Amino acid sequence: MILEKYPDTSGSLGIAISEAIEEAALNDNTKYALGSVLNHTCLHQTVIGLETQKQFEKTEDFPDIVIGCCGGGSNLAGISLPYIRDNIAGKTNTRIIAVEPSACPSLTSGKYDYDFGDMAQMTPLLKMYTLGSEFIPPAIHAGGLRYHGASPIVSKLVADGMMEATAYHQVEIFDAAVTFARSEGIAPAPESAHAIKCAIDEALKCKQTGEEKTILFNLSGHGHFDMASYDMYFSGKLSNE
Repeated sequence: MILEKYPDTSGSLGIAISEAIEEAALNDNTKYALGSVLNHTCLHQTVIGLETQKQFEKTEDFPDIVIGCCGGGSNLAGISLPYIRDNIAGKTNTRIIAVEPSACPSLTSGKYDYDFGDMAQMTPLLKMYTLGSEFIPPAIHAGGLRYHGASPIVSKLVADGMMEATAYHQVEIFDAAVTFARSEGIAPAPESAHAIKCAIDEALKCKQTGEEKTILFNLSGHGHFDMASYDMYFSGKLSNE
């Protein structure tokens, strides 16, 4: 049905959710569990942030800034919610930064309202920052971030000023990814490169001001399956659209 209405669509996570729900609804032997967006998924992912806190205890350090890329929000929530908890308790004053693609800027340009989590509007309504459930983002190469909304819990934190949000175009994201790969020997996923770009920018700010800050970012995935995207970048065929 979606292809009939949008024959040239590049797809989106919202469309994928609708298709998965349809598949589960039509087959008794099929179940569907949403892997992002919903609050319980975000809370499950906090094992990531809790583990980093244990690691920081061993180094007797603590991050001044925590950064994560954001599509639906589970990756970002996973790394940041334990630090949000400590901020709320008055123990720390850590900056939390959500980084999203400029092509799909729900947190930085979306409306904070009730909306469906999928394009076919089969999910419950969620209070979140959204570009609209029928929004189909351009075919950028950070596929995991191509979602029209953001997790309700992440959206609430942004709305209340407890979390910041910023957005980048994909060419500058790949610039940062290549810098990281040449420095660390790891080719990051385009999604993860959003967090890398922000971390680099925050580090450069410290270099300019002379401040010393500990910056934590989540390298959420490798780019081994994104070599075609890197090839387009090096060939000068990658655009910001």
